[in-house]
Amino acid sequence: DEQDSPHHAALRDADSLGGAPVIVADLHSALPPILAGLLTARPGTRAVYVMPDGGALPAWFSMSIAQLKDAGALAATVTAGQAFGGDLEAVTVHTGLLSARLVLDADVIVLAQGPGNLGTGTRWGFSGVSAGEAVNAASVLRGRPVGSLRVSEGDKRERHIGVSHHSLTAYGRVALARADIPVPELGGAFGARVAAEAAELGDRHTLVPVPVDGLHEALRSAEKDWGVRLSTMGRRLDEDLAYFLTAAAAGRHTATLLD
Repeated sequence: DEQDSPHHAALRDADSLGGAPVIVADLHSALPPILAGLLTARPGTRAVYVMPDGGALPAWFSMSIAQLKDAGALAATVTAGQAFGGDLEAVTVHTGLLSARLVLDADVIVLAQGPGNLGTGTRWGFSGVSAGEAVNAASVLRGRPVGSLRVSEGDKRERHIGVSHHSLTAYGRVALARADIPVPELGGAFGARVAAEAAELGDRHTLVPVPVDGLHEALRSAEKDWGVRLSTMGRRLDEDLAYFLTAAAAGRHTATLLD
């Protein structure tokens, strides 16, 4: 968006995403499953990833970005703030979102930290607070925010079991604008726990129950066909299936918004 950029004129007075969905997630590991859910439901969707500066700063630090682009699952990446190395680089999350939509022609924008995540075990001391700020940015630019929950059944830390306190704080306290919050229908006692904990966000956001049937197979196919390694905090797909199903459910729901 700087003055010597060939895209400066397009962004100089830009102020709207034109209703484009913006899927917001806490961790970088949510990017592949979100795309798996989205593209299984709506093949051919043009998805662009906006990487802010909450985690790693260089985009090339992410193996997932390269693998997803090579496979055709991800069209392009925009790095924002102090992050760098994307197909485009933007000064702020706001111009990053606008660049994804107006320059790179995104149908859907996915925004999550780069690899790495800082958390101190305190209510406010974690870099994923930026997920709530991203909801606000997407809304003020007339996008359609979709908040992907961070859910785990395999994490050893109680504060991340069920719906993580990161999601409850970012969406429940930091996000001032309304977003769709897809709630996966995981079934059983754990699924009931996730639904009950997500209900805390119901006054502020629109909770959307999303079936997860077929998503396990879609995730397995993504690993095989895209050559991408599904892993979060060292846990693979079947070691924390709920995490990946929840992210994929956000992608599945977003596909319905495009219809």
